[in-house]
Formats: sequence, C-alpha cells, structure tokens
Amino acid sequence: MTEREKMLAGMLYDCGDAELLTQWHKAKNLMRDYNRLDSDDLAAKDRILTELLGGRGTNLWITAPFYVDYGNNIFFGNNCEVNMNCTFLDDNRIVIGDNALIAPNVQIYTAFHPTNAADRFGPPREDGSFAFCKTQTAPVTIGNNVWIGGGAILLPGVTIGDNVVIGAGSIVTKDIPANSVACGNPCRVIRENL
Repeated sequence: MTEREKMLAGMLYDCGDAELLTQWHKAKNLMRDYNRLDSDDLAAKDRILTELLGGRGTNLWITAPFYVDYGNNIFFGNNCEVNMNCTFLDDNRIVIGDNALIAPNVQIYTAFHPTNAADRFGPPREDGSFAFCKTQTAPVTIGNNVWIGGGAILLPGVTIGDNVVIGAGSIVTKDIPANSVACGNPCRVIRENL
C-alpha cells in the first residue's frame, strides 16, 4: 500500500513520502501563482483551479489568498464561494456541496497526529534529527446550501448536513445535522434552520 493510499484510508502515513511531497510542492506552486494573479484574470484562475482541484462544479469563486496541502483531494459542487485567506488541509477528501458560502479565514483540517510524541516522530536519526511526523486523516464533508462563518475551524472527520449555518469563530469538533444553526467552541446546534 502506498503512503497516499494509507493517507486516504486514514491510516498512519509518512508525510515525507516522495510521491506526496511531489504533489504537495505542485500544489504550493499552483497556489503561489493563483494568489499572485490579478483579481480580474479569470481565465488564469480557472486554469489553475482545474489543475489543482480534485473536482468542481460550475460557478466556483475563490478569493485569494487561498491555501491547500495537496489540492487534488478537494471537491466542490456548483455555485460555491470561498472568501479570502482560507486554508484547506486536504490530506483526506474535503467534499463541499452545492451553494456553499465559506467566509474569510475558515480553516478545514483533515489531518491529525498521534498525541504521543514517540508515535508522532519515531526514534531520532543518528544525527539527532527526526523524520517527518506521522499523520492520520479523516475526511470532511459539507452538504448543500451551507454557510460557514468567518474564522470557523472544521476538524478532521466532521460532516455538516444540508442547510446549515456555522457561526463565525466556531470550532466544529462533531457532526452538525441538517437544517440547523450551530455556533461556539465546541460548535453546538442552537436552533433549527427551516
């Protein structure tokens, strides 16, 4: 099993794997180019997003700057908007449904590390340095018609149902059911959204 296959299966994997680093560097270079484009250079933005993302529907708008790990594990539906300064650590799949609004400074994480330092780094090398830390992942899924408020953080493995509003600054640690408004740290449902 390759390190990428382990990564997408949620198993411990080596971030320093050559295949993963190649894609990581490619994504970083594409993001650098995207973030430097003139705001109205829509053709170049479209070209970069086509090369970067795993898949997308029509009418995707991403305001620079935008940051990813691999890019190719991110999938958007139709009519989605991502505002400036968002970070998507897509070590596993991030799937976003139709009509999503993602406010500035939203962070979506799919990666996490063992809490025990010895498990994270393994034994030191002969020169005293460590290899890349071991990592695990869990996908993040966002339904249709979802609005994620500014500065919200979505942790690995969460699913947000359809027609949900996540309040600004919330930290989403558990699944949020469809048709609800949720906020806080940790994020909790505060009312229905009918």
